[in-house]
Amino acid sequence: MGVRLITILVAATVVVGCNQTSAGTSGNALAKPVNGAAAAEPSATADAASPATKATEPAREITIPAGTQLTVTLDTPVGSDTSHVEEAVTAHLARPIRIQGETVLAEGSRLNGVVTDATRSAKVKGRAHVALQFNAVTPHGADQRYSIRTASIGRTAEATKKKDALEIGAPAAGGALIGALVGGKKGALVGTAVGGGAGTAVVLSTSGKEIHIAKGTSLTVRLTAPVTVLVKG
Repeated sequence: MGVRLITILVAATVVVGCNQTSAGTSGNALAKPVNGAAAAEPSATADAASPATKATEPAREITIPAGTQLTVTLDTPVGSDTSHVEEAVTAHLARPIRIQGETVLAEGSRLNGVVTDATRSAKVKGRAHVALQFNAVTPHGADQRYSIRTASIGRTAEATKKKDALEIGAPAAGGALIGALVGGKKGALVGTAVGGGAGTAVVLSTSGKEIHIAKGTSLTVRLTAPVTVLVKG
């Protein structure tokens, strides 16, 4: 009887010990995912901070060299008979400016300038002429404006000498014909002088063609001096 009792007590002790070991193992198994989740939190925080870090990266200075050609679209129409010297004009970049594969001035960047010449056609001589020049650029999406120096862009009206010669010659021929009918050879000479004078009067009283550069016209602007621009990213 005593031996049986001892055997039962030993068996009970072994069972209790096994149960405690199983419980401890289960607890450790549950703890591992919690520790893993906690370890993952710093990584997520670091990922969330990456965009902020990029946003705070300092801007870099990139220089666009002199001689660079800017393809622009004119936003302000100008004309020899409608514009005035120092009148403001604007345009925007039709193509981006890239330096070593990196965009320095994006398409749509705004250019500001002025009319430098607006000469109307003259009655006696001189053709109409209009010119403009840009002196500032504002990168697309930015507020900072940069001073620039560019070559002047000008347009001159076509010559009308041939037309003027016809206007003088035709009345002269008509006058000679009339003079011949009225007074023979002498009358023809007089008529030629009269006709020629009439033709000259027509030319002197008629101005030549004016010149215009319409809104939306594509222009090529050449930088005459380098310009340094701040580029983010």
